[in-house]
Amino acid sequence: MTSPAEFSPDELETGRRLFAQPAVFMLGVVKMDTLPDEGPPEICFAGRSNVGKSTLLNALTGQNGLARASNTPGRTREINYFDLVDTLRLVDLPGYGYARASRKESEAWMALTRDFLRGRSVLRRVCVLVDSRHGLKSSDIDVMDLLDEAAVNYQIVLTKSDKIKPTALEALVTKTGETIKRRAAAHPVIRATSSEKGAGIDLMRADLAALAGQ
Repeated sequence: MTSPAEFSPDELETGRRLFAQPAVFMLGVVKMDTLPDEGPPEICFAGRSNVGKSTLLNALTGQNGLARASNTPGRTREINYFDLVDTLRLVDLPGYGYARASRKESEAWMALTRDFLRGRSVLRRVCVLVDSRHGLKSSDIDVMDLLDEAAVNYQIVLTKSDKIKPTALEALVTKTGETIKRRAAAHPVIRATSSEKGAGIDLMRADLAALAGQ
């Protein structure tokens, strides 16, 4: 984890200012030929169903209704695009790893994601969200393997960090760091966040603003 002191006040303020701007839903994509034209840098958010992707997107942008969470795991089958003042695009990938998914559905998710990753030169990073209460699961490892294979930079973001004790969170960060340290495409800094309490949100904003060139 990175402490706020490792960002300058100006860097934190740049992130805050960027995400204080209005973000808008652009479109949902189910086929590669309907992807928007490449423009601003793109940041993807991937994770198991119900890991808190929509909640994190809402927390980052300060817009509670921007991304809508489904009560039914695996319902969202689209790649959803959100535009942040023509400076950064936030891309919400369909959730994976839900218990009732058939093998065919899981393979379809991987195929859609693989095709997407292969064709986006403006993609700067994939944030792989992991529930702090559960840690990395086999489906997360599968996605990390896919990203390593595609040579796409990715970063582990722990969600719901307020739901476990600080000592358990520290141990989880250490264990996760050991898991990813030999993976070529993995960003070494692990973010621990709580959308409910606001923990780590300012750091993620500063991270993403840097990737946007702000």
